[in-house]
Amino acid sequence: MLEILAGIIFLAVLAVLALDWVQRTKAALIGALVFVLIGILDLEQAIEAIDWATLGLLAGMMIMVGVTEKTGVFTYLALRIAQLSRGNPFMLMLLLALVTGVASAFLDNLTAILLVVPITLVIADQLRIAAIPLVLTEIFASNIGGTATLIGDPPNILIGTHVEELDFLDFIINLAPVAFFTLFVSIGVLWFMFRKQLVIDPSRVHELERIDAAADVRGNPYVTRSVAILLGTVFVFFIHSWIGLEPAVVALGGATILLLVAVDDVDEALGRVEWATMFFFMALFVMVGGLAEQGIVERVADLIVDVTEGSETGEGLAILWGSAFGSALVDNIPFTAAMLPVVDQLEAERGQFNDAQWWALALGACFGGNATIVAAAANVAATGVLDRVRQPVTFGAFLRAGLPITVLSLAISTAYLLLFQF
Repeated sequence: MLEILAGIIFLAVLAVLALDWVQRTKAALIGALVFVLIGILDLEQAIEAIDWATLGLLAGMMIMVGVTEKTGVFTYLALRIAQLSRGNPFMLMLLLALVTGVASAFLDNLTAILLVVPITLVIADQLRIAAIPLVLTEIFASNIGGTATLIGDPPNILIGTHVEELDFLDFIINLAPVAFFTLFVSIGVLWFMFRKQLVIDPSRVHELERIDAAADVRGNPYVTRSVAILLGTVFVFFIHSWIGLEPAVVALGGATILLLVAVDDVDEALGRVEWATMFFFMALFVMVGGLAEQGIVERVADLIVDVTEGSETGEGLAILWGSAFGSALVDNIPFTAAMLPVVDQLEAERGQFNDAQWWALALGACFGGNATIVAAAANVAATGVLDRVRQPVTFGAFLRAGLPITVLSLAISTAYLLLFQF
């Protein structure tokens, strides 16, 4: 009976998230509370189900990026890149997409999109062109670029902190090449889609060039320290497995040093932590722990084995396309959280570790985040900014651009997995 109730409650929470009936943190917390109240798992089991390493990594990165953002350095970079385009619309799209993709890989895609979109609105206004094509391109670039590293996209953070055998460099080696190849191909497709909306009057280019990109940076006493610590932390991520530090320790260590040397108001800096997101993750971990406790995870894993007839390649492709489809309907964060124990179970039944299954999950969840407007947090955040400036993007308009990019990305991923992983 509890097994059935656990499945029904979890699916109900996913449906609420997909339909956006209730703010996602509220929905997840209600689901987790019901899990505990009806005995699907007890309080001690609920606490054990929470992945504190993931939460530590998220909190540390949020503090560092939030403090660095205040220095104006991200605004400076975005404006300078736009000015480098010199009024060429293709170069403008390419440069904005690349800076978003790279920033997403090393900051996280939600932060990157929130930094770049407001600047893009200013650029579009100055050039008198539609902002929506540029913002949609940045959304897709953020989800694709975030796929490249352990810290770039929430699904990767979940996988990287869950799987002890995988470190930051493993993500770079196995995911960065396919992610950035996909990004370049996607930019070409998006240019073909949007080129008629991005015709720039040469006389407007001078308006963009007159913007003082360094206005916010100039005179800030903490720019050098903040950037140095952020870059230093990223470097330590590369070598964390060699020096015996977990990603969460690296992120929290970097945040602590930054608080010591580049922050006057600690309360304000800690306020940069997105507590709603943190509690959303906590509630998800509790619900997924409940599903595992009731045996549902094992049943899903058995179903995948039966459908693929035990083929490792078949399982990997099922994970890739299934996680993309699930992420498109729900949101790639809860879907990935639910899939972690499923992949664990598949490995347990096989009796050996296979990192290819984890790369399939990462690619499917991250690339599937481009399919619909609700599939990833970056999509919701960026389109929310457009709504506030009265340039709304409908579900259908997003789908018309996002679905082809998603299918293209998954096709590239399928070829990559078949050629290099399985």
